[in-house]
Amino acid sequence: MAREKPEAAAEAEAAPELSYREQLEFLNPIAQPLASRKLTRKLLKCIRKATRHKQIRRGVKEVQKFINKGEKGITVLAGDTLPIDVYCHIPIMCEDRSLPYAYVPSKT
Repeated sequence: MAREKPEAAAEAEAAPELSYREQLEFLNPIAQPLASRKLTRKLLKCIRKATRHKQIRRGVKEVQKFINKGEKGITVLAGDTLPIDVYCHIPIMCEDRSLPYAYVPSKT
């Protein structure tokens, strides 16, 4: 018996994925430093590996909590997230604690 995919996943597969250049059109003005195409791919691989080992923190509240606790790691921020006010304080927190951070063009 074959399992059916949820409708959202089917729609995501049907939608064509935007190229790196096309994603740059939707960036926020504060998205600096922006990861290059090569670094974006490496970060994606790193995120996938961290997800398998359950070493990833997702969401502004959770990331903020672990930065305040002093946990080490790299912070990857999506450059197309709206509204900007939601996460504009995260890079400042990272700079204060000498944590590396980078923006990627898209949250997908």
